Amino acid sequence: MTQFNHVQTAHCESGVISNIFRHYGLQISEPMAFGIGAGIFFGHLPFVKVNGVPGTTYRIWPGAIFSRVCKRLGVKMESRKFSSPAKAKQALDEVIARGIPVGMQSSVYYLPYFPASYRFHFNAHNLVVFGKENGHYLVSDPIMDTVTQIDPESLEQARFAKGFPEPKGKMYYPVSVPQQVDFAGPIREGIRQACHYMLKIPVPFFGVKGIRFLARRVKDYPAKEGDRRAALYLGNIIRMQEEIGTGGAGFRFMYAAFLREAGAYLGSQELKDLGTELTAVGDLWRNFAFAAGRVCKARSADNVSYAELSNMLLHIADEEEKVFRRLSKVKF
Repeated sequence: MTQFNHVQTAHCESGVISNIFRHYGLQISEPMAFGIGAGIFFGHLPFVKVNGVPGTTYRIWPGAIFSRVCKRLGVKMESRKFSSPAKAKQALDEVIARGIPVGMQSSVYYLPYFPASYRFHFNAHNLVVFGKENGHYLVSDPIMDTVTQIDPESLEQARFAKGFPEPKGKMYYPVSVPQQVDFAGPIREGIRQACHYMLKIPVPFFGVKGIRFLARRVKDYPAKEGDRRAALYLGNIIRMQEEIGTGGAGFRFMYAAFLREAGAYLGSQELKDLGTELTAVGDLWRNFAFAAGRVCKARSADNVSYAELSNMLLHIADEEEKVFRRLSKVKF
């Protein structure tokens, strides 16, 4: 059986990157993977419904972090999707029989080792399968504190869940991993890309513009959507922020940790200072979630409360813009 060093992390995709690369001797922390992959982001898409409510994301789209980190660090990956569960199972069994840990995309809903309250239809969860024992697959799920097991039927359901994004049995594993990497260039590329996505996308749905766009919509929720739907929409914003993956505030804290680590690596006090400032922005997001949760529990929509939440979001947008504008001008 393959020995796999499981380390619990904050986010599934960056955690899988860190754990798999470490298995092959390339030491990279989760925040460093997240930052090099330019994982920080914001988007609000009212025309894209997720479980019937507008979609909000606080990180870049699934898979982007992994592909960017691999490209920037020179890691070559094999990635496959399948037309049938039988082919997917055969391919997985063949690879793990060779002692190769396999990353895969799955649905949270069909993972029996998750508590029931956390099992919902989210099809972009990443985990590692590294062996098989007594007919069950051995799983290193980055958000769990220890390794666990899953039966073949549940894993098949998780790998072939319907809905967006459809996993289609996606699995991936390294075929070439450099032992030593100079992180300086990848850090710079990751920071430049993150600043572009947060500041320069011309449409109003993304980056700091997207936070302001959401703020305007939240203010109008009671009048336009009514009590029940206003609370439903607001509740989903909180859920996407605090429960899906690492959550919006959590991603800010992780990127802040990346900036401090990058500052130490590059000898830049300014990057370290910006990490401290972004941590404070993460606190603002947490305060917003707390206030929004109280509004959701109210029996009727309160226009004043929604207006206050809108103002909180506008303040967050201002503070994030300050951080990323300064970050875009750092010389390192």
